[in-house]
Amino acid sequence: MWIYAESVGLKELLRNLSIIRVCVLAVLNLFIRNVQWLKHSRKEYCELCKHRFAFTPIYSPDMPSRLPIQDIFAGLVTSIGTAIRYWFHYTLVAFAWLGVVPLTACRIYKCLFTGSVSSLLTLPLDILSTENLLADCLQGCFVVTCTLCAFISLVWLREQIVHGGAPQWLEQNQQQPLNGVGQQNEAQAVVNGGVENAVLDQPANPAAENVVVGENPEIQEEQVDEEEEDNEDEEDAVVEDAADANNGAQDDMNWNALEWDRAAEELTWERMLGLDGSLVFLEHVFWVVSLNTLFILVFAFCPYHIGHFSIVGLGFEEYVQASHFEGLITTIVGYVLLAVTLIVCHGLAALVKFQRSRRLLGVCYIVVKVSLLVVVEIGVFPLICGWWLDICSLEMFDATLKDRELSFQSAPGTTMFLHWLVGMVYVFYFASFILLLREVLRPGVLWFLRNLNDPDFNPVQEMIHLPIYRHLRRFILSVIVFGSIVLLMLWLPIRIIKYLLPNFLPYNVMLYSDAPVSELSLELLLLQVVLPALLEQGHTRQWLKGLVRAWTVTAGYLLDLHSYLLGDQEENENNANQQPNNQHARNNNAIPVVGEGLHAAHQAILQQGGPVGFQPYRRPLKFPLRIFLLIVFMCITLLIASLICLTLPVFAGRWLMSFWTGTAKIHELYTAACGLYVCWLTIRAVTVLVAWMPQGRRVIFQKVKEWSLMIMKTLIVAILLAGVVPLLLGLLFELVIVAPLRVPLDQTPLFYPWQDWALGVLHAKIIAAITLMGPQWWLKTVIEQVYANGIRNIDLHFIIRKLAAPVISVLLLSLCVPYIIASGVVPLLGVTAEMQNLVQRRIYPFLLMVVVLMGILSFQVRQFKRLYEHIKNDKYLVGQRLVNYERKSGKQGTSTTPPQSSQE
Repeated sequence: MWIYAESVGLKELLRNLSIIRVCVLAVLNLFIRNVQWLKHSRKEYCELCKHRFAFTPIYSPDMPSRLPIQDIFAGLVTSIGTAIRYWFHYTLVAFAWLGVVPLTACRIYKCLFTGSVSSLLTLPLDILSTENLLADCLQGCFVVTCTLCAFISLVWLREQIVHGGAPQWLEQNQQQPLNGVGQQNEAQAVVNGGVENAVLDQPANPAAENVVVGENPEIQEEQVDEEEEDNEDEEDAVVEDAADANNGAQDDMNWNALEWDRAAEELTWERMLGLDGSLVFLEHVFWVVSLNTLFILVFAFCPYHIGHFSIVGLGFEEYVQASHFEGLITTIVGYVLLAVTLIVCHGLAALVKFQRSRRLLGVCYIVVKVSLLVVVEIGVFPLICGWWLDICSLEMFDATLKDRELSFQSAPGTTMFLHWLVGMVYVFYFASFILLLREVLRPGVLWFLRNLNDPDFNPVQEMIHLPIYRHLRRFILSVIVFGSIVLLMLWLPIRIIKYLLPNFLPYNVMLYSDAPVSELSLELLLLQVVLPALLEQGHTRQWLKGLVRAWTVTAGYLLDLHSYLLGDQEENENNANQQPNNQHARNNNAIPVVGEGLHAAHQAILQQGGPVGFQPYRRPLKFPLRIFLLIVFMCITLLIASLICLTLPVFAGRWLMSFWTGTAKIHELYTAACGLYVCWLTIRAVTVLVAWMPQGRRVIFQKVKEWSLMIMKTLIVAILLAGVVPLLLGLLFELVIVAPLRVPLDQTPLFYPWQDWALGVLHAKIIAAITLMGPQWWLKTVIEQVYANGIRNIDLHFIIRKLAAPVISVLLLSLCVPYIIASGVVPLLGVTAEMQNLVQRRIYPFLLMVVVLMGILSFQVRQFKRLYEHIKNDKYLVGQRLVNYERKSGKQGTSTTPPQSSQE
């Protein structure tokens, strides 16, 4: 296919083509190539001069004005054949990935865990069975997901071991003979350098009452002792087995990274899943089924039966069955026994100097160890926190342990999940509060807590390198700390509230209410209005940070611990000036690490003593006593804060809701949310007034006037967009969907405006979210503009003219036109009363169906036009002409400038 220009000669080309008037030199050299690139890139403007252009087709002179019927019919048959071929192919793809793979995984899983030999013999027939297809496919999807997650986790764990280095006990005999001693000295130098820097930061002869101390020296000594104990039995074997390690490491060097990268580039998701039209995916289906079978056999079948035989042998089978989680507990026990077995086998392999077997057993032990630690950290610990929170809050809800036991017996899975979820939320907010404390306190105060924002903190590397007893010690300390905080901030305040305010507790947490207000409406109001307003505001965190800072300053001056908690101002300035110099010195003293030296560097990071960003402080007299008083003061403050949080919002919410619902009891979730919102508004108003007071009375009046005007505009917009639009949308949804499905023709439907408004709020948010995620059109542009302006720059005229008026007009027409037709036009036709009732009740879904059919017909007409153009181009198109861009509306000389793009 050739690309034609407006003329043949260069002079004529430059005179007629205004598209190249700016980039003449570029066209002189690369005109043909640029035109081909413009056509291939499918862009609407030139990348050099930013001028809009278009391509017009050039057809053969013998093309008829209208295509013959046989050509259209042949093209239509070809398109239908192509569509059928694609349909068969994609049906095969869907059947393979959504049917064969999960169904095979589920049937193999059931066969392996049946426990009989006959199930293995009948496995092919069971796979082809048509019983419980849907349930088995869903269960198989879960099994396939678990196996894929296990495979991805293994690959990721291997990358962690390769890049971060394996534990020293695993690589003590795997180091290179030429670099083994040097790397040991390098690691020791890094560790010693960190200790020396920590020592050099301390003054030589500090005074007794004005001592500047380093942070946690006992922890440094403990870590050094642990490192010496770990390295006592490892230093003698380095030189002895270095040659075997060198020979074994050569196998890892005989692979070509370019070949693997090329293979990864060729294998795309479309090719792997079969979406490219080829049948290569059938091989991938076979490998996925094989991988599922292998992972089920290795990671589920073997550990489960090891644990099962062990539990039966020890006589704990009845206790495990009483837990309602027999499979999970049995599998975890199997993994624990498997880890112990791997440790013993690793020791025996090291004793007889089987290096390959020793390394393989060590890597398998690391995999099992990391898996168990992940289960403990993510599963067991939040579950313990959730159950402890529930036990300590029983009196707050007038419940007993017997009630919790009955709920667990009736729904064990749901009960455990809810407690785990509550524990996860508690752990998350505790960690968030610790991060906020680190922003206020002096660096080094919270040395005993891990810093999640530390770039050197890698929990997976700690799981790989640190021994089990250290993880067990951390777990016990975490349980003690979290449990003590729950006792201090939940159980003890509840006891105090019951003693001081006997009628305040328990909280009302019934599932259903006799109040005239619907529970669904209140829940939607809470989720859509109250909580987003609280969570989307950043003032709450700033207020909490200010309170923590004020408390810290007060406690510091009362106990003479200001230097310890916040640091000295002069020292902070000096440290700020010295940080660039220290960073430059550290960069100059850094030792380059290559090869297996990554392991030594990571070990130095794990075993370093001082915290990151440590600042010295002045140590006053009787420092331990002052720290004890600080802890007591902190406990009293947390207790008072917990008392306020448990009583004030609920009391305010109950008082406000009583004006609305009277004496009827409301779920305390709603009263607490209402009270929190009112308290937040009050605190926000007070803080704003306090911030305005230094500016004078005139400025305050001016601000009040501006805010009053802004509040009035916001109220008008809220009435239109959050009141009228959701009400009309909810009413339309009930007329179109709910009433025809729920109310028979011989009954009269009842409409509740409050519930319609609540459902309309939810539908409006869903429609707005879909609009913002969809293509660019006028509604999306207007919503984005309103969102960009915000509340302070709200444009009432723009919102009413561009957003509220069109949307309300469309909704009112959708509601009124069918009603006028059913109640005004149909009775004039002289139909019966039954027919009038039928029309009135079914006209809304009928018109919706008509609109949908018109949309489908319009889509099919556009598709037929595209097919017509495709047939005409295939048979009669000989080229394309590059011309200036013109709008389809016929306006000449108008063109929009495209957005500027970066040029290389």
